[in-house]
Amino acid sequence: MRSVRMRILVTSSVLAAVAVGGWQLLPARGGPGKAIRVGTTDTVTSLDPAGAYDAGSWALFSNVFQSLLTYEPGGTTPVPDAAESCAFTAGGLTTYRCRLRDDLTFPSGRELTAEDVKYSFDRVKKIDAEVGPATLLSTLKSVDAQGDTVTFHLSAPDATFPFKVATGAGSIVDRERYPADALRTGDQVDGTGPYTLTGYIKGKRAELTPNSRYHGAVSTGRPVRLRYYADPEALDRAWKAKELDAATRQLPPDVLAALNSSDPDQRVTEADSSETRNLYFNTRAGSPLRQAAVRKAAAWLIDREHLANSVYHGTVDPLFSLIPTGITGHTTSFFDAYPDQNPQKARTLLQQAGVGVPVAFTYGYGLGSGAAEQEAREIKRQLEASGLFRVTVKGYEWTDFQKRWATGKLDAYAVGWVADYPDPDTFAAPLVGTGSTMNTGYSSKPVDGFIKNSRRYADRSRVFDDFRELQKFIAEDVPVVPLWQRKEYVLTSADVGGGQYLADGDGVFRLWKLNWI
Repeated sequence: MRSVRMRILVTSSVLAAVAVGGWQLLPARGGPGKAIRVGTTDTVTSLDPAGAYDAGSWALFSNVFQSLLTYEPGGTTPVPDAAESCAFTAGGLTTYRCRLRDDLTFPSGRELTAEDVKYSFDRVKKIDAEVGPATLLSTLKSVDAQGDTVTFHLSAPDATFPFKVATGAGSIVDRERYPADALRTGDQVDGTGPYTLTGYIKGKRAELTPNSRYHGAVSTGRPVRLRYYADPEALDRAWKAKELDAATRQLPPDVLAALNSSDPDQRVTEADSSETRNLYFNTRAGSPLRQAAVRKAAAWLIDREHLANSVYHGTVDPLFSLIPTGITGHTTSFFDAYPDQNPQKARTLLQQAGVGVPVAFTYGYGLGSGAAEQEAREIKRQLEASGLFRVTVKGYEWTDFQKRWATGKLDAYAVGWVADYPDPDTFAAPLVGTGSTMNTGYSSKPVDGFIKNSRRYADRSRVFDDFRELQKFIAEDVPVVPLWQRKEYVLTSADVGGGQYLADGDGVFRLWKLNWI
């Protein structure tokens, strides 16, 4: 499965301190009650798990809500959290049963029961929010609750269902505080995670206090002040002004590339990540990109290496596959189909299809999303240099951007994808399956068949052939062009430990791992 490589860059002064007796010799600024200040450019779409399917929201959910299962750092198999145990029943992969812990309570003091679990899953599917995670539960037919046991009935064999239970889509809410058929409004959260949300201003801050009622797979950590910044430059200014104790997702690429291991005031964790970024095309009738020939022509013009070096300063790696390196099923399907930049082949494709040039379309991106604006302008330059395309670039506020692609209002759009779980399925069904989260309008019976067949295997090492063939079809139809795979960076002050466990590209944001040294 995947391999996570971590490299921790520490200062010589810290190494010296370790050599003479350990971390305890360093003066600690933070007492047990002092909050650790963490900065990010991630955006929280909603505080209601039924209304959000994005990295920023799920990062918060993994701290204030509990799911039946969770992941340990670097883990590829979910472990019990709110559950005592979970397993498929004998006879197939269509019935999944979990027994709850008996010591879980909501902030109100009410006991968490199997009915709350059923209610939480049912409302995700019933509400089916535009930018919510209902599509992730496409194989869930019904849920039963009896005593301390929850039983999930699936419409088809799905070995990946336990992975999905462990995601933000599986967050358990208090059925007495969350409407059954509408999203909860306001800035309150009622969950049983390792933290309690004690203060929140959208786009500004989240105050997190260790939850004394928490029982589960992890331990509670230090108080955390989570700060949200509009763009990487604002995050960088806050870090340099020493307004933060940790910074992640995302500092500007040039700042990341220039990180200095000799700086006595900071430590850096760099890790391989399964986070990817793709360029999606609207394939619906009426879209200027509806013909496969147009999309294939664009694929012949994208220069990933130049993009990675010029915009991202080498902090990302070019990607030629839907499935990133480190995940079963990774191939080089787009390199095999489009091994170099070839404007002549692109022009020939358009001529043979009878498409007039230049093909004009609008390219959308999320404002404040890393180097998205610079990336969009570089891709515009690459496409227009051929004379075959005319690209209008436009940025949108994040929530507006999500709703525009979710309702098919954009011609093309670039979006980063953080793995929901460490399995190739998360890079297939949500991205290119019929009715996918990315909502390109693309539908392919062979692709859907490969996804469905792959879910029959509890042994996930057996799914390689299905995903290899799937990616060949995607390289031929081109509803999406893979761009790059990110490296994960976490920057902490010298007196904060645990940064290496904070994030590893699996969607879990382990704030409880941070501590004062």
